[in-house]
Amino acid sequence: MNAALPLERLTFDPAHLHWVNRYARLGMPFAHRQPGHALPAPRWVATSDAAAADLGWPADWWQREGALAAFSAGTPWPGMETASTVYSGHQFGVWAGQLGDGRALLLGEVETPDGARELQLKGSGMTPYSRRADGRAVLRSSIREFLCSEAMHALGIPTTRALALTASDLPVRRERAETAAVVTRVAPSFLRFGHFEHFCHHVRDGDYTALRRLTDFVIDHHYPACRDVAQPVAALLTEVARRTAGMVADWQAVGFCHGVMNTDNLSILGLTIDYGPFGFLDGFDPMHICNHSDEQGRYAYARQPQVAYWNLHALAQALVPLIEGDTEQVTALLTEALSHYPDEFAHQLGQRMRAKLGLSTEQDGDQALVDDLMRLMARHQIDYTLTWRLLGDHRVGAVGALAPEPVRDLFLDADAFDAWTVRYDERLRAESSVDAERRARMHAVNPRYILRNHLAETAIRLAEAGDYSEVQRLHLVLSRPFDEQPEHAAYAELPPAWASSLEISCSS
Repeated sequence: MNAALPLERLTFDPAHLHWVNRYARLGMPFAHRQPGHALPAPRWVATSDAAAADLGWPADWWQREGALAAFSAGTPWPGMETASTVYSGHQFGVWAGQLGDGRALLLGEVETPDGARELQLKGSGMTPYSRRADGRAVLRSSIREFLCSEAMHALGIPTTRALALTASDLPVRRERAETAAVVTRVAPSFLRFGHFEHFCHHVRDGDYTALRRLTDFVIDHHYPACRDVAQPVAALLTEVARRTAGMVADWQAVGFCHGVMNTDNLSILGLTIDYGPFGFLDGFDPMHICNHSDEQGRYAYARQPQVAYWNLHALAQALVPLIEGDTEQVTALLTEALSHYPDEFAHQLGQRMRAKLGLSTEQDGDQALVDDLMRLMARHQIDYTLTWRLLGDHRVGAVGALAPEPVRDLFLDADAFDAWTVRYDERLRAESSVDAERRARMHAVNPRYILRNHLAETAIRLAEAGDYSEVQRLHLVLSRPFDEQPEHAAYAELPPAWASSLEISCSS
């Protein structure tokens, strides 16, 4: 956040924003018009200049009169049409029935240089879908969502954005007494697989008019190329499968664990959405479970690609009533649409992992080279991010104890790593790789800085004591994840011993 600017420099006028509010104006049963429940005595914690710029707003937008109230669930700006939306979903693989925006409020949809964007508050109080909960979000989880949303964007991973974070002394009870906060989220749409499941499974007399209307809305506004084909709904599913495959490939490549991949937490646009019990890998463990509530490990890191595929099947089932044809024809169309996911995921992940190795060509044996390195990493749970980053400094021919490199020092079994490095060097020589050029490419895709749990926890503890400076500092560091930033080198170090005791759950 910037320091206060003179009033004569504040030229941005919220009253002149162009709000379109297309989804809110669909009305019932899609959106329930309602006001927010304002945070008492709110204060700013942090804002994202980058998210504001993407909206076409100046960095000092938050200084406008009424901004703090509007983005703390109080009096909305002119043109905002506040509403909560209904959806259903499968949670941990079990049908959960009706869910909905239990603590989220759609502020509206504003035109930007890149098209319409929805703004949504998380933690804005009770809605008809709160299911006896308080509709609030706590400062702890709100800080994590704000930081990770913007960190993922900086990493180049499709995601919802975080424009602002406000806080209050309002008490909120979870496992312990905490205080309330509100995150302002931004996305082209917050629609999820669960929206489609809801309007498939909650029908009367076989009337799927609402499901059809929702699907037409998504095609018209977000997938217009699907409109001009013989089977628009199947085409929509194909495109969603492809986008989801690319998103999950991004997650796997960077070592991101979502933690709660329920169907109501998967975006119809292939965006990372709903940052709850997420985590980035520290020591590499393919079966790492970042969500303390996930006792069965359904959403472990290595299982994320298959879970996404399962969720796409759930979406396909919700779209069945809209596909024209007999049972055999419908099944064939949906099977064909879903078949794009595994192929696209394998292709996308292969591209990303070759890039992480600095390979500029594709050759037989590349996948085995990647797999064998990751087996070595998993054997002793070598730090995922540091391994890939330090590997970028490797020099062809620098193998073994006579030519030690920092990446080699990470491996307890140095001989096994040396044997792998010999193969790696052979592969690099096969494409005449140049050390300096390869290093630049690798450092552009292997981040130095990620939102490790202990970094978030440090910022949270300070913020809970009233000091928001570390939230703001960490936000700035994570906005440049691939840069060296020597002044912030401590943020890239191995996590301290106490970090292993941190537990992240669905509670927020």
